[in-house]
Amino acid sequence: MSKGLLHHIELYVSDLERSVEFWGWLLQELGYSSFQKWEGGQSWKLGDTYIVFVQTEERFLDIPYHRCRVGLNHLAFFAFSRHHVDEITKSLQARGVNILYKNKHPFAGGHNHYAVYFEDPDRIKVELVAP
Repeated sequence: MSKGLLHHIELYVSDLERSVEFWGWLLQELGYSSFQKWEGGQSWKLGDTYIVFVQTEERFLDIPYHRCRVGLNHLAFFAFSRHHVDEITKSLQARGVNILYKNKHPFAGGHNHYAVYFEDPDRIKVELVAP
């Protein structure tokens, strides 16, 4: 057992198909593999950690996600290198993904923090940072 390490993250999404398309590509680029798939959900795994996406029930879709409300602000992942951040940034742009803080990219997190910040289909902020 890896005491204290993150076991899994579960995110409810407004459109599972759209989220699976977005996250599946990104997580595979980061070394994750498809792990579980069922009606209403799908997950990807890297080592002992996995990320789960579940379709939100219709009755709970009336209030959209916003990262400035109480709850999750963003998810941050390590890239393999600065070059990897640059390649993912190009791929995100080609896919029409909203890149955040464009005027400060790739140093929006500070002078020694090389990263790209972007939004998933539900506008959850995602950060990919070079080690």
